[in-house]
Amino acid sequence: MPRRRSSSSSSSTGNATAPGSTPRNRTPQPVRVRRRTFGDFVKAFLAFVALVALVFGVPLGLASQLGWPFPDGAPSLDWLQREISVQTFLNILTVVVWLAWAQFTACVLVEVKAAVSGVGVPGRVPGAGPSQLLARQLVAALLLVGATAASLTPGLSQLGQNLEGSQRPTVAAAQQTPGLFAQQQEQTASAAAALADQAADAADRADSGATARSGDTKYYRIQPPEGRHHDSLWEVAERHLGDGRRYKEIYELNKDRVQPDGSRLSEASLIRPGWIMEMPGDAVGGELVEMPDEAAAVPPEVRQQIRDYAKTGDHAEQRQPGGGHGDTAVSLPEQRPAPVPEAPQRHEHQAAPASGSDFGLPEALLGAPLLAAGLLGALGRRRRQALWQSALGAVGGRRGMEPPTPAGAAADAQDALLVGADPEAVRLLDRSLRGLAASLAAESRPLPVVYAAWLSNGDLHLQLAQPSGKPPAPWRTGQDQTFWLLSRADAERYEDTDTAAPYPGLVSLGTMDESRLLLNLEAVPGIVSLSGREADRAAVFASVAAELATNGWSDRMTITLVGFGEDLTPLAPNRLRHLDGVDDLIETMEAETRQRRGALGAAGQDSVLTGRTGPAHHTRWAPHLVLLAAQPSPEDAVKLAELAADAGRLGIGYLVGTESGDLPGAAWEMEITGEGKLLAPLLGLELDAQLLPVAQQRAVVELFVEADPDRGPDGPTTTPPFLVDISEQGRPAVYARLVGSYEIIGLDTPDGERSALLHEALALLLLHREGVHPRVLASALWPRGVTDDVRDALLDRLRDWLGADPDGTPRLATDTTGRLTLAKSVVSDLDVLRSLYHEATQGRGVDSRAVRGRLLTDALVLVRGPLLADRPEGRYRWLTHEIVDAQLPLLVADIGLALAEFHLVKDRAEKAIEALNAALRTAPADERLWNELLRATHATGDPARLTSLAADLLTRSGARGLPPRTEALLDELLPSWRDSVAAVG
Repeated sequence: MPRRRSSSSSSSTGNATAPGSTPRNRTPQPVRVRRRTFGDFVKAFLAFVALVALVFGVPLGLASQLGWPFPDGAPSLDWLQREISVQTFLNILTVVVWLAWAQFTACVLVEVKAAVSGVGVPGRVPGAGPSQLLARQLVAALLLVGATAASLTPGLSQLGQNLEGSQRPTVAAAQQTPGLFAQQQEQTASAAAALADQAADAADRADSGATARSGDTKYYRIQPPEGRHHDSLWEVAERHLGDGRRYKEIYELNKDRVQPDGSRLSEASLIRPGWIMEMPGDAVGGELVEMPDEAAAVPPEVRQQIRDYAKTGDHAEQRQPGGGHGDTAVSLPEQRPAPVPEAPQRHEHQAAPASGSDFGLPEALLGAPLLAAGLLGALGRRRRQALWQSALGAVGGRRGMEPPTPAGAAADAQDALLVGADPEAVRLLDRSLRGLAASLAAESRPLPVVYAAWLSNGDLHLQLAQPSGKPPAPWRTGQDQTFWLLSRADAERYEDTDTAAPYPGLVSLGTMDESRLLLNLEAVPGIVSLSGREADRAAVFASVAAELATNGWSDRMTITLVGFGEDLTPLAPNRLRHLDGVDDLIETMEAETRQRRGALGAAGQDSVLTGRTGPAHHTRWAPHLVLLAAQPSPEDAVKLAELAADAGRLGIGYLVGTESGDLPGAAWEMEITGEGKLLAPLLGLELDAQLLPVAQQRAVVELFVEADPDRGPDGPTTTPPFLVDISEQGRPAVYARLVGSYEIIGLDTPDGERSALLHEALALLLLHREGVHPRVLASALWPRGVTDDVRDALLDRLRDWLGADPDGTPRLATDTTGRLTLAKSVVSDLDVLRSLYHEATQGRGVDSRAVRGRLLTDALVLVRGPLLADRPEGRYRWLTHEIVDAQLPLLVADIGLALAEFHLVKDRAEKAIEALNAALRTAPADERLWNELLRATHATGDPARLTSLAADLLTRSGARGLPPRTEALLDELLPSWRDSVAAVG
């Protein structure tokens, strides 16, 4: 698991925080244990009566009224020849009732045994989901007045088993269990405490004489569950050291030491009843045992356990320097340098820098690589869709092909997305998860329940709900049996597969050191609550909604937003929906829950995970994630908790906001602070939260709204962003050929290894005449990161290479927003191509046919192939974020169509065919060009030639066949084309 970042401030070593010291985060309140009331005793009495009636009354009634289930004699063939009567059915029903009673009695025995032992979780009786649930509730109510009732309540200690089986857990209590992941599974993936801090604290205490003498060492035995909550190191530190934050000291004294059950403490949040904890010397409290004097006050077996544990006391001194784990089985993800060196994260209350290369770029988007990649990919798809609709909708008046150039906050947001996005990480995550699903399906194994995923040092760590056996290669077991690990090198070997996305509900919550946590919202067996100030909660909700709506590791998904996010819909209209209130939500989710339960039952599946690997995995079992920002009323919270109790296996997840942090039925509780920390102390998590503040949210939405293809007359414009002087007097000083092979005229070729970087940087600037932020340029050239001095050195060389105009104006300048811009004397053939087409269709060519024909012919001559056709492998990866790869084929197709029309008007069919074939070399998939080529060929009056073209088209179409419009056109031009093509074939 990832480790906390070390800090220069030491933890408190006394009973209270030193005066004037400021804690790093809010001190969570200890879980309150509710005292027994008269109602508890009434419930216990009624549970006792019910248990007696079911366990003893039912068999007595059956024996006296219907008889025993055993036959009177040995079975014989005569039984098969007897007439089937009503009595036969009654006898069969009697046996079924006896079996049901036996199963229920077994469940009661299992639950009672777990309560008496006080250790571990109850075993699951096969096929006894509802029966065991009823038994657990009755026994828990009966023992609620005792000390061991909590182990029988359907709390989070049974999450793994509840998800594995089909039983439905009851609503979780309002006061939740400390050490959540510790009780859910045998091992945990929650973060360990900061090792450097702990070592420094221990050294300070040793220097000050705070460490107790070895003969006076104090020990604490982890207590059995009590009143719906379990012991945690935080609470132990709160009770005996006066400060819950000193749990790190207890963890440091005891980690990796062998416990009485043979296991080891490997994570701060993983403790079990019966474990022994060595305590700091200043610990106080009646539950402590001081060796050897006080050992006689405890039972002999416990005393022996403590003495055996004391023999491992030197273990901590034998660990590697710096808190390492030596040769233990725990493998923590190592630190790694950040992909792009960035300034310290700013928050809304801090002022942005007034100048410099970081000016204007929102840090919230810079620090969210998966979110930025998803938004950038969705934005690119939206813009491409607008381009195609613009091209195909030219009949009613052409809307244009140039999307609006972002300005102001929208431009800053787009630059931040370009800098912060990590599409490679998204691609590897998607392929890794789908590859895992395909491997498990090939072995006829079900998908394991995954609570979370950690991305650390390029590796992927999946945290499972419970051990699920040996993972398929190249996956391997991680730090324990509940972690599956895939290294980056192994992930890169995966290829695209047709397998359904297995864990589409994974969403980034934040980072701890260099490790990023993704929580699987749809796997949570209950509600996830989020407390904090309303503005801070809104930033978390917006981030979660935006990433879920645009992530690249899912297929289909429904995201319901309640109480916020109506303006987020443009990000993904097919995924996001908005409801007005909680009442509408409850009504909708009740119907959805019923429908999913029925669908799973009809399909014979126990959860959506097994359903996703079936033959209908692409159309069924898509997750439905509910994000409720406003705190529901207590009554509504109970209803939501009832719906969420079975949500984990149905693929439904709930994230609910709360002001107080006390939400009835919440399974996992988190808090967002004003400093941007996402805290879950009982999970052992302290993350730098991933946020999408209101300002950045509006800027991102503006980008999508501007790119909406259905936006109307304010959509893409027909005017290129940069027009050049196409006359003889407008000859540029520097001319770059980008359409086809990359050539530069007017500059000397740079020497050495830096030539390729300078060429790539110039290409990026030429494709963005509006300007390029230096950080965008750096992230494009060095996607894995670069320091500012290396970036600035390249910019200096680029300025020197480009030089200056005759009047002394540098050809590479910086505008008022800090973006790099090229002088008008530096142009590309793409600029000339756009200018020629614009002048032919909207300028001088409108009034002069001869000028239009000349301009269109000159434009088509410039087309020498695809964009940057000879670019080296591994470079120019930033083109994946651009839409120029879609713009260029459309532009060339429009030029070819316009020139063909120009010639066909004068019955020059051969000239039209020549123009269309030239355009098809760059835009071979454009249906408009093929249809116009059919018309031009028909105009030659040669049916054989038209038949040959139709056969060629049919061959190119393959199994898909001809497009409907092309087929209809052929029916019009050559009604017998099918027979003719068959004869030719």
